[in-house]
Amino acid sequence: MRTTSVSASAETSTPPSGAGPAEQTGQMTHREVLEALSGLLLAMFVAMLSSTVVSNALPRIVGDLHGSQTGYTWVVVATLLTMTATTPIWGKLSDQFSKKKLVQSALVIYVIGSVIAGTAANMGILIGARAIQGLGAGGLTALVQVVIASMVPPRERGRYSGYIGAVFATATVSGPLIGGLIVDSPALGWRWCFFVGIPVAALAFAVLQKTLHLPVVRRPAGENHIDFLGATLLMGGVSLLLVWVSLAGNQFAWGSAMSYALVVAGLAVVAAAVYVEGRVAVEPIIPLRLFRDRTTALATAGSVLIGVAMFGATVYLSQYFQISRGMSPTHAGLMTVFMVGGLVISSMVTGRIITRTGTWKRYLVSGMIAVVVGLGLLSRIDESTPLGVLAVDMAVLGLGLGATSQNLVLSVQNNTAQADMGAASSLVSFFRSLGGSIGVAALGAVLSHQVSARVTSGLTDLGAPADAHQSHQIPDLATLPAPIRELFQMAFGEATGHVFLVALPFAALALVCVLFIREVPLRTTILRADEMEDDAVFADELELGSGVAR
Repeated sequence: MRTTSVSASAETSTPPSGAGPAEQTGQMTHREVLEALSGLLLAMFVAMLSSTVVSNALPRIVGDLHGSQTGYTWVVVATLLTMTATTPIWGKLSDQFSKKKLVQSALVIYVIGSVIAGTAANMGILIGARAIQGLGAGGLTALVQVVIASMVPPRERGRYSGYIGAVFATATVSGPLIGGLIVDSPALGWRWCFFVGIPVAALAFAVLQKTLHLPVVRRPAGENHIDFLGATLLMGGVSLLLVWVSLAGNQFAWGSAMSYALVVAGLAVVAAAVYVEGRVAVEPIIPLRLFRDRTTALATAGSVLIGVAMFGATVYLSQYFQISRGMSPTHAGLMTVFMVGGLVISSMVTGRIITRTGTWKRYLVSGMIAVVVGLGLLSRIDESTPLGVLAVDMAVLGLGLGATSQNLVLSVQNNTAQADMGAASSLVSFFRSLGGSIGVAALGAVLSHQVSARVTSGLTDLGAPADAHQSHQIPDLATLPAPIRELFQMAFGEATGHVFLVALPFAALALVCVLFIREVPLRTTILRADEMEDDAVFADELELGSGVAR
């Protein structure tokens, strides 16, 4: 049995001269938490900005670098692969090594990737740089939640969730706007879409260096094993499956030999990873024993389903506004304010209520109900839906997501020992991202099929060639005759509503998972009761040893 002890000391074994209370006692005051949180939120903003700021710039980037549609796809997929596949690895490393140094390392990796991307001379270099960016962003995404869990007891964590929601909203709304302004500015150009995050990352690094002081998990000498085999197999298996869901239906058919080969190879490597994690690894990247906890198992399953429903459906809203409603990229980005606003309000309100009362399941369940209702409302949209109705529908979905996302992580962290906090927290993020990746690809295929079928039928009715549209192509509406332009707008409007309808059962299944999660009162200490007992024994042994030595 592992004899790991959670020490109440800071990350440095011997506090430096003039150390603050956190370094001496391992407990951070509210002011110290806010100071450190500012650095963490800057890091989170950088991670999210890496995706949103380039969304409107990609067509210009690929054109300038003489890239193809395949290259366009891989600029997105490369970041997605490394970010998703490495999330549990970063989480596990945070259980073994300094969380502060890991966050700062992720920031450095992100900056390196950004510099290479901003100076890329061709598509190959850009794709490789985006993979490096994804590696850093994956670390930031996983570690911010873990660090917050190490600073703040579960009962108090809700009061800070509003700040996280605000950063999410800012990055989501401002990213596309910043990217559009940079691309359209003659003095800057698209390369500054990659450079713009570097000053923010540097500021986050400096703030964390000054303000972040955490308790650490003390392990006997020789117990910090790194599971290289498990990490390699996990990354390899997940990457193969993500390549499949990202490219199938576009680069090759879903039922092709390539598709089957990727699925079989991916599942085989994942099976090998599971075997290594359960039977071979001393310190597995994903400890399978965590799934013995009912809350963790159900929250993980729910995270996959929420990822499919949330990311898989909402990612196509921007395309809907631009194609079906004829909005500019900037205007389409502003339309998401209603959903993001609902998310921020819900996150802040439910977080403060949970902090005051200590109960959380009712808000998790009501949030999932709102997600189901929101998806149901959005499944009715088409090219003529009033914008006021759309705003209300998106706000309902945002309210549900705000009450669900943070509280699902909170439910897992409340049941988890501090020694496993990184691995358990990253599990939720990992499976949500994995579900989102699957949802984006699968529902994207549904959207393309629906649009292609509707356009083909409409073109036939208009007497135009039925093969005038390819399902993987996005038309330039400004160049089309009015009747055909209206046909495309109607097809994308109806297909987007159908995508939300397809996502609805996944959200309903996630609601079932949430209903069966058992509510455990939020603890008011960072350590569980059993960990505090072990820590006291550990301290007594150290004191006894010192007395014997003297």
